[in-house]
Amino acid sequence: MNNGFLRVASAVSKVNVADVKYNVANIISMCDNLNEKNVQVAVFPEMSVTGYTCGDLFHNDKLLQGAQDGLREIAKASEQWSMLLFVGAPIKLNNRLYNCAVAIYKGEIIGVVPKSYIPDYSGANEKRLWQSGLGVNTVVDVAGFNVPFCVNQLLRIGNVSVAVEIGEDMLSPIPQSVKVAMAGAQVIVNLSATCSVAGSYGRLKAMITQQSSQSVSAYIYSGAGYGESTTDSVYEGNAVIAENGVLLAESERWSFDAKIVIADIDIDAINQERLSNNIFGDCALRELSEQYTIIDVDKSLREIDETFYRNINPNPFIPQNEVDVELLCNEVVNTQVVGLARRIEFTYARSIVVGISGGLDSTLALLVAVKTFDKLGMDRTGIIGVTMPGFGTTDRTYNNALELMTSLGITQREISIVPSVEQHFKDIHHDKNLHDVTYENSQARERTQILMDVANQVGGMVLGTGDLSELALGWATYNGDHMSMYGVNAGVPKTLVKHLVKWIALQSEATIQAILLDIVDTPISPELIPADENGNIKQKTEDLVGPYELHDFVLYYTLRYGYSPRKIFYLAQKAFAGVYEHDVIKHWMTTFFRRFFNQQFKRSCLPDGPNVLGLSISPRGAWVMPSDASSALWLAECAEL
Repeated sequence: MNNGFLRVASAVSKVNVADVKYNVANIISMCDNLNEKNVQVAVFPEMSVTGYTCGDLFHNDKLLQGAQDGLREIAKASEQWSMLLFVGAPIKLNNRLYNCAVAIYKGEIIGVVPKSYIPDYSGANEKRLWQSGLGVNTVVDVAGFNVPFCVNQLLRIGNVSVAVEIGEDMLSPIPQSVKVAMAGAQVIVNLSATCSVAGSYGRLKAMITQQSSQSVSAYIYSGAGYGESTTDSVYEGNAVIAENGVLLAESERWSFDAKIVIADIDIDAINQERLSNNIFGDCALRELSEQYTIIDVDKSLREIDETFYRNINPNPFIPQNEVDVELLCNEVVNTQVVGLARRIEFTYARSIVVGISGGLDSTLALLVAVKTFDKLGMDRTGIIGVTMPGFGTTDRTYNNALELMTSLGITQREISIVPSVEQHFKDIHHDKNLHDVTYENSQARERTQILMDVANQVGGMVLGTGDLSELALGWATYNGDHMSMYGVNAGVPKTLVKHLVKWIALQSEATIQAILLDIVDTPISPELIPADENGNIKQKTEDLVGPYELHDFVLYYTLRYGYSPRKIFYLAQKAFAGVYEHDVIKHWMTTFFRRFFNQQFKRSCLPDGPNVLGLSISPRGAWVMPSDASSALWLAECAEL
């Protein structure tokens, strides 16, 4: 494996019914191609050696012997491949016939898994042909190889366990895939032959993705295709690969040609999900009572090349499909609204006080507040928007703040922090021309004091505006903008904040839309340092702390999977190829881990705020880490990259 990835393939070969030589030649040719692509595990359809639709010919010794010869030929050819291969073939055992998956590796047949559940409904009459393999645990001679024959079988290659289910086994109330996953299989292959009827493909994909999610595994499905008999049914040949509920790859439908789909499976992600999901382990302890045959295929996996058969989203918090982005924005904003509404009702707050800077975060917080008041039937004038110009405030953000508040119909207050901060500098004997951390934090804390005191005046609560990315980096002034009565954006990463504001903008009337879109286009800045000679923002956050899209990428894989810097660096190189040089990624990733650890003390006392994405750094159970945890291991690995 390279960086925890396993390269798998679902292959649908062309067949001629009962023409074993033709079928085997196609399988071998495709395997030559797969081996050149460094595929480590490959699966072909149900009965791929003979064709699935042979009917009563399966009871003919000539076809059964031909299948044995074909398996021997594939095994011989596999001497040249470093690939665990599964093909479908009929196997006779004690005068009973079984529909089987045959495992082949480096010149040997190493295992046979029979089908568990034999369908006999809706036109399927497999019971006239096949016996169920449930309860059978023996050794069978296949093409001269004596190999295990049983349903409960795990094939271990390197540190990956692979298991098999066949066709309708997936549809049983307790699927074999769930059992073998609890027994340790991270990869499940399905050799199938599903006929094509209108609407069936959508259901099939849903089942495959659901099965991979339920079993916390990768699921590789290969269905019989072109060349099967069309006497009563059509087999379109579906190749589908899913991983833990996510569809990674699928083949073209209704093609007359052979099909191959390849994906790099993230075994680390599967292992981490099972590690963190205690229900999975508890269920395995309770439900697993059967014995499993373990076949140690190989102690190591072949290396794979740098070609990457997987799409890595550079913005993992944001779907790449526009429809899904719409759904996400709708769900996130409404979750924020419900959270804030409950807090308002419970505290009997008569008003909300929010600092309006003309930046993204305060804009989103204000928009959520407006939607919440509208939903509660409260007058928008109960929202007190306070703009607090300081030494670094620019005309662009100042005007946007005023125009936005006016357009939304909330109560406006403008309180300059300049006189009070200058007095504070005098009190503590600080040179106001020294633009250091004291200069910046004094302004942030003064703004927070104003908001808190105004909230006391009006019987309201201060709405926090800081987002998930800022909290992860500690990019907030302790007891300044770090503090509020409810942090409505606490679960929203910066990359998503921009999408949410834009999403709301496109639903708004023209005047509000224009203001919001300009806010989206404004450089991110705390505006604590005076503007340049042209009145433009001089202090740009991403110049100081790094690009938020990189930080959010690292944050996602740190919180979601607990990946090491090396694994995240590998993924980031793929995701940001042509955007950031490798040394740039390394530099800002190092910055992230340094800040993530040394700023934990700020997160240890965060205000309440909703977890809207399932990933949070709330100290109340979502992310529990001591404030004095050392970052040495992480920074050392960053240095080695």
